Amino acid sequence: MNTDTLNRLAERIRGLLGDRARDAVIECGELTVVVDAPDIVAVSETLRDTPDLAFKLLLDVSGIDYQTYGEADWRTHDATVSGFSRGVARAQETVDVRPFPGRFGVVYHLLSIEHNLRVRVKVYLAEDQPRVPSVIDVWPSANWYEREAFDLYGILFEGHPDLRRILTDYGFIGHPFRKDFPLEGHVEVRYDAEKGRVVYQPVTIENRILVPRVIRNDGRFGH
Repeated sequence: MNTDTLNRLAERIRGLLGDRARDAVIECGELTVVVDAPDIVAVSETLRDTPDLAFKLLLDVSGIDYQTYGEADWRTHDATVSGFSRGVARAQETVDVRPFPGRFGVVYHLLSIEHNLRVRVKVYLAEDQPRVPSVIDVWPSANWYEREAFDLYGILFEGHPDLRRILTDYGFIGHPFRKDFPLEGHVEVRYDAEKGRVVYQPVTIENRILVPRVIRNDGRFGH
């Protein structure tokens, strides 16, 4: 969408949602509207049912973990800002990192086929209570998306009729896309010849050493 279309869409949504729109920001050629978790169902219904918007298609629901976002390097024992030149250089720069009101986020990507419009709706969730109402009654396609975010991030979608793991095993421990989840995991599986089946056991591999990550400030990433 061009800039004029984005600005008109942002103003229309701000006026339509009122105080329920905590923020409406245009970045990287996309509009992001921030709302509170308790308002997500009402906001979703409004965006879907308003004729000049008609966001009837939910393309994706994704979870985000903002823990350690904006730090110069990964939290490891061996990789620090003094250990890698790229990490040192980036750590010395002033990077504009937005503060987030919660550790977790849930992002809804919406499409209006009728008007050829797109919008991203985002809610922030506290670390100790990552809960948000399910939008499955608004868009049935949310079913597997919400299960995936629950599985990988531990975000609870209240009112979901079948909220269970979808990618990991039912006996899996933890949520593997959380930033504090160990890269090597907690358990591993192997085939036990004596028992004639696959068994679980504590993980035996060593911790991986990472190179520092780089938080870019050149507009290539929208999150």
